[in-house]
Amino acid sequence: MSSSTPLLAVDELSVVFGGHGSDEVRAVDGVSFTLEEGRVTGLVGESGCGKSVTSLALMGLLPDRGVRVGGSAVMQVPGGTADLLKLSQRRMRDLRGSQMAMIFQDPLSSLNPVVPIGRQVTEILRRHRGMRGSAAAKEAAELLDRVGIPDPERRLREYPHQLSGGMRQRALIAMAVACRPRVMIADEPTTALDVTIQAQILELLKNLVTEEGTALLMITHDLGVVAGLCDDINVLYAGRAVEKAPRAPLFAQPTHPYTVGLLGSIPRLDAPRGEPLTPIRGSINDNIAWTRGCAFAPRCDHYTMECLQGPPDLVAVGAAAGVEGGGGSTGAAAEHVHRCVNPVRGADTADRSAPESPAAVGEDEEAQG
Repeated sequence: MSSSTPLLAVDELSVVFGGHGSDEVRAVDGVSFTLEEGRVTGLVGESGCGKSVTSLALMGLLPDRGVRVGGSAVMQVPGGTADLLKLSQRRMRDLRGSQMAMIFQDPLSSLNPVVPIGRQVTEILRRHRGMRGSAAAKEAAELLDRVGIPDPERRLREYPHQLSGGMRQRALIAMAVACRPRVMIADEPTTALDVTIQAQILELLKNLVTEEGTALLMITHDLGVVAGLCDDINVLYAGRAVEKAPRAPLFAQPTHPYTVGLLGSIPRLDAPRGEPLTPIRGSINDNIAWTRGCAFAPRCDHYTMECLQGPPDLVAVGAAAGVEGGGGSTGAAAEHVHRCVNPVRGADTADRSAPESPAAVGEDEEAQG
């Protein structure tokens, strides 16, 4: 990982919905990572692990009431630095679009259905670059052309429903890059697109990062996307990072059982014909509180009683000691860290033998309580 000053340093981010005590839902629980110039950082995990809530917290798009946000997210801005989690909505509106931007998951619901594409793109140019009239229209057409939309002048006059899914996603990307933001967040930008369009969108994002030096946060559950795009990867489960590593070490030697399970759940071109996939048993709701032990224990093939002895820390892979606390400054120091007391090792990554039933973990937890 690079040692340069990150464009965005997220440290111990937490997002809690609802009241206090048993009524609260801790969607994000101490997530830390950095975004660096010209690099792509991935947030990976099943639906419900806290990926999108993390992005909404960073963009200041969570509701004002019923939500508690903690930690820090320090970003390099003109004139110095700013903690995104402590800025007023007025200041965040100045940053959104100009210094940071987000590509949302569903372009059809993200775009205004009753406003032409051209007006939606030029709105950003008027707000942040002061462009008006023909100058704004010309710049909007150049943006659509840059992201690969054919006949951009005509498309500017059309409405979102008149564009294909791939074109709508490209229009969203054009809006996101209109002011050349330094930080960009892409939340499942290839969902519901066919594989050909998906490859084109990913190549477009990769080129934007390379050409503009943008720091990109890629949120996805698709490990194929991660393998082709991300430089650094954070695997999330139940609101916490369970494994963090650069791309090559993570795919070559995953150590957390959850990461191994994600990799085992996707088809491989080099696998023998007819070999079944090995999905992770249970669902994201089958977990225990991190305060009681590893949240993944009820679904884990490798759990032991030690997994239920309190929350595991992030530690360097292969280290017998030396806790890697997971903060923003320390998180970048280790090449490969995981949150597991019984990690998968070597040839065991392919061993997915039948474990005890998930109910056994609940019984063990009660015995420990």
